[in-house]
Amino acid sequence: MDESPKAGRDVPDLTGLVLTAGGARGAYQAGVLKRLGELTAFRGRAVPFPVISGASAGAINGTAIAAHSADFAAGCTHLAALWSQLQVTDVMRTDLWSLGANGLRLAADLSLGGLIGAGRVQALFDAAPLRAFLQRNLPLDGIASGLRRRQLYAVAVTATGYHSGKAFTFVQGRRGHPTWNKSRRVAMPAVLGIDHVLASSAIPLVFPPVPLTVNGAGTFFGDGALRLVTPLSPAIRLGADRVFAVGVRCQDSANQLQRSEVGRDGPSTLRRPPLAQICGVFMNAIFLDHLDADVDHLRRMNELVSAYDGNEPARRRAPTPHEPMRVVEPLVVSPSQDIAIIARTFAHRMPRAIRYLLEGLGTPEASSADLMSYLLFDRAFLRELIDLGYRDAHTRIDEIESFLRRPRRHAPAPTVSMPALRAVG
Repeated sequence: MDESPKAGRDVPDLTGLVLTAGGARGAYQAGVLKRLGELTAFRGRAVPFPVISGASAGAINGTAIAAHSADFAAGCTHLAALWSQLQVTDVMRTDLWSLGANGLRLAADLSLGGLIGAGRVQALFDAAPLRAFLQRNLPLDGIASGLRRRQLYAVAVTATGYHSGKAFTFVQGRRGHPTWNKSRRVAMPAVLGIDHVLASSAIPLVFPPVPLTVNGAGTFFGDGALRLVTPLSPAIRLGADRVFAVGVRCQDSANQLQRSEVGRDGPSTLRRPPLAQICGVFMNAIFLDHLDADVDHLRRMNELVSAYDGNEPARRRAPTPHEPMRVVEPLVVSPSQDIAIIARTFAHRMPRAIRYLLEGLGTPEASSADLMSYLLFDRAFLRELIDLGYRDAHTRIDEIESFLRRPRRHAPAPTVSMPALRAVG
């Protein structure tokens, strides 16, 4: 099924909340939302985001906010409290027996798999504790209540199908909400449960795949960021006219690393990257490198749509499009400090067994120590990220409040040809 983003809508404008992936970095999003929840305009009121979309850690945060849709401030406070109390043992097993047994299975797969068969190891860590933690603290039945009270329009969680390689967006929304079936992306109605959230947050290689039943068939899913290269797309396709997104990467730090790599900061010779640094870049490619590019793309398409809308002769000549396009206003909040460097200062707090395992991969440059920042589910580190998100949001709070509260100027959505639409994703 493939519907227009406006299909089934019975509200004039929708504001979308987009929360990206990032493992332990998701605590930063909780800090940003905590500051938003303190705005006087939102105290004791319903969530200001009728459309909520998330992947990986963003799926946990997004569904937590949606589950408390009746009281946005209370939901934000609850989310920040959960992150501030989190420990590594709430997310994965860290005992020597579990890690040792998994290591033996991996050794058997690598050394004897050709003789006795492989497939004993699905991931580095057992994420069973995370399931128990979410079951205790994520009241997903609140989503249905928010939809009945018309405080929510749609809540989307994206996971990656390990068999098809497609991004599956599971949507719990009002009757008639849009769905789509594209070459790399599929959206379908669902009643969101813990398994959907676990599947979306199953970091590849780190956590095992999660089974889900889709159209009566059982299949396995992993982290939603693997194939969701346009993180704004689900919220936009669900009808959002403006999107507030929270990223987890410091753009200034990324630019500085690039200048060092191409020698713009003076002559230098970078040492050979250890495996830990390569794994960190791999994680960045999955989690961090999509949001900024997607926002840039959206702004270019907004310029195109606006220019086209003012060209009446071109509009009269254009064929009727299958999916009308419209201008979508974005606002993004991202970390003002490098989370990788912050993680390096808290690395000693990682459980000794896991720290020993990660140190076996080598010691990366401090500014490239991204791998630790995804797995350091330690309350001291997470509280630091919550505080950072809170401060970053506070710095821009007037801009954010104006963005969320100002009336949108109504204008008819211009029609644009399908080639331009495909570029949006």
